[in-house]
Amino acid sequence: MNEDIRVTRDGPVIEITIDRPPANAINPGVSNAIYDALARLQTDADLRVGIITGGGERFFSAGWDLKEIAAFDDTAAAVESAFASPGGFAGISEYWDLKKPVIAAVNGIAAGGGFEIALAADFIVAAEGAEFFLPDVQRGFLPDVGAVQILPRKLPYNVAMDLLYTGRRMDAAEALRWGLAHSVWPATELLDGARALAREIARGAPLALQALKEVVPAIHNLPLPEAFAATKPGNDALPIYQKMLNSEDFLEGPRAFAEKRDPVWKGK
Repeated sequence: MNEDIRVTRDGPVIEITIDRPPANAINPGVSNAIYDALARLQTDADLRVGIITGGGERFFSAGWDLKEIAAFDDTAAAVESAFASPGGFAGISEYWDLKKPVIAAVNGIAAGGGFEIALAADFIVAAEGAEFFLPDVQRGFLPDVGAVQILPRKLPYNVAMDLLYTGRRMDAAEALRWGLAHSVWPATELLDGARALAREIARGAPLALQALKEVVPAIHNLPLPEAFAATKPGNDALPIYQKMLNSEDFLEGPRAFAEKRDPVWKGK
């Protein structure tokens, strides 16, 4: 395991901490280590939710390690290094097969690629002092490992373009106001808040949780009749959803409700 990240587990929740002082910057080794931890989340039937956070108090992540980029003589090699992990940047930006939810617990500055790590998660919970910004244009390139693709979908267009063009800082309160952040916490309570959210999510049926992550992106931009047609029995384009419809857990939920007991999920 890469020493720049720490991975712990608490029941159905895996917690990934980027711990690379001073700014938790990302390089290929860190990207691969994050990917490996997320692959563990994906393949371990007993794990249901992931949390990713930064070590220390100042940075969630400053994004790509620009000092390493600056050392390249060849532009193509420098660009390629950002995509070295099988999961894309930071092992998460293009991990399309990941079908379990991830919470980004943003404990401080999320700059450039650090912001894009948070955008790749399903939820952002932020410390009160957290800041989000994209200085990429001012450094000669685009925030193209998530921000240009995702921000205009999550924020009003003018707000997203303001952040992209100017590199200005968005604080946690503004992120909450626009709905980018799920919740904002005092710094000392951030991880407790993230863990509580993770435990609440983990109460859901395993296949239903995975089906939700599969279905919503697939139907999000479809016309409503097509979105409804996609969520019918027999649609092979959504295999986890179909597996859920035919699972033992599909009946376990109603039976547990009728019998006034907690469900016992089997994940099948």
